[in-house]
Amino acid sequence: MWPTAASSFPWTTLAVNAVGCAVIGVFMVVISDVGGAPAGAAVLRHRVLGGFTTFSTYAVDVQKLVAGGQARAGLAYLALTVVAALVAVWTAVWVTRRVLERRQR
Repeated sequence: MWPTAASSFPWTTLAVNAVGCAVIGVFMVVISDVGGAPAGAAVLRHRVLGGFTTFSTYAVDVQKLVAGGQARAGLAYLALTVVAALVAVWTAVWVTRRVLERRQR
């Protein structure tokens, strides 16, 4: 939907992967803390979010950056995506737990 030029930093792919990981964090809390998942949650988590996140594109983007002579940008993107994904999951888990705690009061 938002293509990245061959020599540009792939911010869109980074953002999409972070958002997908945040949604996965919400599902982690719903499934583990609430004690059940809504019908179809496994399908949503694996198929829809698996298709939404673009980690295969992430790998290709790293390869393109390195092959295009931008090894530092490729390595930065490699590391930044992992950090952004983990921060997104942890933040979503924390926020979701706080929201559920307030609803239980």
